[in-house]
Amino acid sequence: MLRRLSLRDVAIVRALDIELAAGFTVLTGETGAGKSILIDALQLALGARAETSLVREGATRAEVSAEFDVPETLRSWLLEAGFDAGFDAGIEGEPDLAGDTLLLRRTVDATGKSRAWVNGSVATLAQLRSVADHLVDIHGQHAWQSLTRPAAVRALLDLQAGVDSVAMVSAWAAWRQAEKQLVYARSQRDTLAQERERLSWQISEVDKLAPRAQEWEQLNAEHQRLGHAQALLDAARVALSALSDDDAAAEVLCSRAVDALDNVKRYDNELSDVVDVLRGAQAQLQDAAHTLHGYLGRSEPDPERLAAMDSRIAAWVQLARRYKRTPAELPELLQGWKDALHSLDLSNDLEALERTVSAAADVWQQEARAVSKARHLCAPKLSAEVTQAMQQLGMAGGAFEVALLPLAEPEAGGLEAVELRVAGHAGSTPRALAKVASGGELSRLALAIAVTTHRGDGTKGTKSTKSTKSTKSTKGAKAAQDAADFNTRVPTLIFDEIDAGVGGAVADSVGRLMKQLGASAQVMAVTHLAQVAACADHHFVVSKALLDGHTLSDVSTVQGEARVSEIARMLGGERLEGTSRAHAAALLGQAPEPPTSARKGAKQR
Repeated sequence: MLRRLSLRDVAIVRALDIELAAGFTVLTGETGAGKSILIDALQLALGARAETSLVREGATRAEVSAEFDVPETLRSWLLEAGFDAGFDAGIEGEPDLAGDTLLLRRTVDATGKSRAWVNGSVATLAQLRSVADHLVDIHGQHAWQSLTRPAAVRALLDLQAGVDSVAMVSAWAAWRQAEKQLVYARSQRDTLAQERERLSWQISEVDKLAPRAQEWEQLNAEHQRLGHAQALLDAARVALSALSDDDAAAEVLCSRAVDALDNVKRYDNELSDVVDVLRGAQAQLQDAAHTLHGYLGRSEPDPERLAAMDSRIAAWVQLARRYKRTPAELPELLQGWKDALHSLDLSNDLEALERTVSAAADVWQQEARAVSKARHLCAPKLSAEVTQAMQQLGMAGGAFEVALLPLAEPEAGGLEAVELRVAGHAGSTPRALAKVASGGELSRLALAIAVTTHRGDGTKGTKSTKSTKSTKSTKGAKAAQDAADFNTRVPTLIFDEIDAGVGGAVADSVGRLMKQLGASAQVMAVTHLAQVAACADHHFVVSKALLDGHTLSDVSTVQGEARVSEIARMLGGERLEGTSRAHAAALLGQAPEPPTSARKGAKQR
């Protein structure tokens, strides 16, 4: 969960530290006091786009830090990415592998330049967003809009059904690629045949030379030796004579030196070391002489071999010039042509391509049927659960339905489209949500779905989800993200005025539902509804004041009479009449007490 949020020079906030707790927390205050600034700041720490407007006027940069408990799902990722798996929040900037806190930090300067850190180490925005996916879901005032997008609705159902769509999407891509190759081969048969003929001729010409890898270097080395054969023999004879054949040869002179010192070394041990050195030199001279004898015995000028080398080298050079390559590149060029010819042969084999297309289609059908089965099992359960939640949100007698519509033509997303339908009251037939639901109803449906699909045990919906990242890695990433707005395994949910447009008894239900959700997750809500605020376990009030000629925002916790006054203000405006205070006290009296173990507080500096 989110433990602490720190802001420095953000919008109209100079310095602010807020400590947060488990359960249901509300942020209230006058319009324009800065409630949205806190949400924007948190989104910045989670990798949202940096805006220079967030930098407080007169400041050089804005800075946001957010401390979270480390989810178990993130520990291995943090280690693999090079970040500490835990952080000691008590000593700023000091990593502690045994810690249980995850620190995200982001700065934005007045020019728009942004930097990010995870547990004190520099991070990319992509890494920050990857971490954020496991921590917080923020539901804005228009979160319901994704309920009207077909791709997002289908992704929502898949996440609830525990569908891992990677295999189906991969099979679809393979099928379409096979079809593309088949169509191309049919349309390019004449062109491909000409290309095959060209490659075959080039391969046959170079194959006559049969160049081998590393052969060019070997040819040059042998040619150089054969071309200088006589000079090599002459030099070897001179060297052999200097070593051993003459009376003044090195080996003879070394032997004399050894004999001379060997006779007197017993009188001075120091000479023994010199004798050992000379004996070693003598042995090496003998080895060198032996090697030269062998070299002279087998090395003779070979004009015929030299001529053959000249001819082969000339052939290499001629082909290299023709194809505008260096001679050393000929073996690789030949292999490339052979590979290209093999690919062309496969492309020209229409029967094989047709079999590939058919097999790919069968694989996709198999995967799509498995996904379809999971969807059909999950849709009624999700429909019933959301319908039940609707009864508490001023839509008594209404019904929610997840309809699966067979597609005339297959699509990457499967065998069916998914449509959300709603009946606003008893006896009416459910119709497409976008056509019959008002803005207020859509907002309430969004809340109902959020409450229904969230699970505090780290699962999603009616079944555990196999893979969320896999869905986001496909072309449907946007739809999957929309679906994640209502279906989450993260420990913190934030509702930014999602209850706008409701009131009365419905507002009471919204508050109770959010408190219910707070029993299994950390829930934060920005609200203007007193009924919702009264249900909260923890209450923060956002206000602004003029200080030293600057308007600054402040956040403080309220309890007791201060909280009664805030609820009364929300009920009756600035006039805190006795009836408003009595009503506020009554609302608070009906709400359960907050957990005594929860931490809370805010400091303004």
